[in-house]
Amino acid sequence: MSVFTRLVAELGRLLEPVLAESATAAAIVLFTVLVRLALHPLNRAAFRGATPVAGCLPVLLQLPVFFLMYRAFSSSGELLDHRLFAAPLGARWSDALGQGGLIGAQGLVFLGLFAAIAAVAAWSAVRGRRAAAMAAAAAAAAPVAAGPRAKGKPGVAAEMSAGQQEMLRKLGGVLPLLSFGTLITAAVVPLAAGLYLVTTTAWSVAERAWLQYRKEGQEAAADGLERSSL
Repeated sequence: MSVFTRLVAELGRLLEPVLAESATAAAIVLFTVLVRLALHPLNRAAFRGATPVAGCLPVLLQLPVFFLMYRAFSSSGELLDHRLFAAPLGARWSDALGQGGLIGAQGLVFLGLFAAIAAVAAWSAVRGRRAAAMAAAAAAAAPVAAGPRAKGKPGVAAEMSAGQQEMLRKLGGVLPLLSFGTLITAAVVPLAAGLYLVTTTAWSVAERAWLQYRKEGQEAAADGLERSSL
């Protein structure tokens, strides 16, 4: 038994008196939260733009965890017997469709998972579009520094600014939609891996929203202090 399997099994035993047969599913969610808490300093550094590498490390460090989750619930082992309500944690959506159809007992569990992922993806898309719109507005309002060559050519700065705004607008329309790709992944991996995906995705969106809220609060406080000192 791997360290990961042992840890999830022990967490499941702790939660079993309260959650019964769904204890292992809750243990997966709790384990995912613990992983994201450990990665929070890196995510905070990435949000602040401390280093370019900081933005990649949290994603890379989660890949082995997802692989272990996938492996543990794809091969034989004690965790395969555990369930989330009526659906085994090692089952895929295709298995659920073969055991009662779309609205069967197992199918409804997967539909609930897909609905949760879609809700998180929609939240992420709305925030992404809003962030892109704010970035485009800030780029339009910010003065463009003109070098010696730009003298007598005001149209160059305006054209570059318009091009940047158009790029930000297009990215704001496309990038947020990538969040819905998690639905495709959740449909082909075991249910346990789907639980990991929805938990870590929801954490990412909530964490970024909280960091943005703190940043705006700090900027507002700094702006207030600057005005009061004038």
